Amino acid sequence: MTDQAPFDTNIVTVTRFVMEEGRKARGTGEMTQLLNSLCTAVKAISTAVRKAGIAHLYGIAGTTNVTGDQVKKLDVLSNDLVVNVLKSSFATCVLVSEEDKHAIIVEPEKRGKYVVCFDPLDGSSNIDCLVSIGTIFGIYKKISKDDPSEKDALQPGRNLVAAGYALYGSATMLVLAMVNGVNCFMLDPAIGEFILVDRDVKIKKKGSIYSLNEGYAKDFDPALTEYVQRKKFPPDNSAPYGSRYVGSMVADVHRTLVYGGIFMYPANKKSPSGKLRLLYECNPSSWRYIRSTLLNEVWALPTPNGIAFYLDLLSHIVLPHSDCSPYIPSHRNKKYGSFHHQMLCNALLNQNAKSVMLQGQNIF
Repeated sequence: MTDQAPFDTNIVTVTRFVMEEGRKARGTGEMTQLLNSLCTAVKAISTAVRKAGIAHLYGIAGTTNVTGDQVKKLDVLSNDLVVNVLKSSFATCVLVSEEDKHAIIVEPEKRGKYVVCFDPLDGSSNIDCLVSIGTIFGIYKKISKDDPSEKDALQPGRNLVAAGYALYGSATMLVLAMVNGVNCFMLDPAIGEFILVDRDVKIKKKGSIYSLNEGYAKDFDPALTEYVQRKKFPPDNSAPYGSRYVGSMVADVHRTLVYGGIFMYPANKKSPSGKLRLLYECNPSSWRYIRSTLLNEVWALPTPNGIAFYLDLLSHIVLPHSDCSPYIPSHRNKKYGSFHHQMLCNALLNQNAKSVMLQGQNIF
């Protein structure tokens, strides 16, 4: 439901929402502390993004990060903000950021029970041209009894206790997935709070948009090429799919959540394992999409070693920055479902993408 009233005197802020959920679960309050701190960082990043030109925050910082991407000035600022607020939340023990080669171990006097994996500013290559960008995060509980280490972050996506993203677009929106479902909060700049605007969001069962970078089409697996071709030229002469691609994962994923369709970032010859990061891009998106479907079952992926579930994939991880190749769908086209299912499975197997993401129990 969306509140259409001009002014609500009983607003639900993200803090109130998380506190209520924590009360139901008889929690310790650490998750509320963590998310409150994270919201502070998101607000600060949102402000920095909107005045980046005036504050001379556009441009390259002169380095590359551990994943090989050029680091922008806003990347550095955003990373510092998120790291510092999470440390000071007294709710975290291990932090994994796209901008840092190694996991950050929180000081003993500030430690809590949560592990947070995040991309502080996704889509930063689009910063200078004012395209929507975002912050992605996934939250795990520390499960080992040993001292905190990088290994605590190498958990399967199914272990996530919360995940989400902030989208810095025409407005700043926080999309938060917890065990109760997916909820959307809009930043009200007048009061400086995230307000609940969409409760228990469900991804559309059917969409008519496909999203991928077709500039790499010459390197696509033939089965994937055939799949895309059939979306453009349906054999039954039905309406073709429209193509939309921003190049910022948060923007493309959010559009898929709102309008339906399928988002793909397939592996290719240049990036045979895919390019997006499993821990802080694909796993959070995967878990969030599962919470936005009517059934909390993950679509099964046939692999050379048998059936695998994307959120259970872990054996291939050797570093926190492992790559994957995401496919984010909203529905199954019943008439062509089996054919498309087989085509895309063939493409995934051919590119040997054990780390591929196929989430949501509906596909295509």
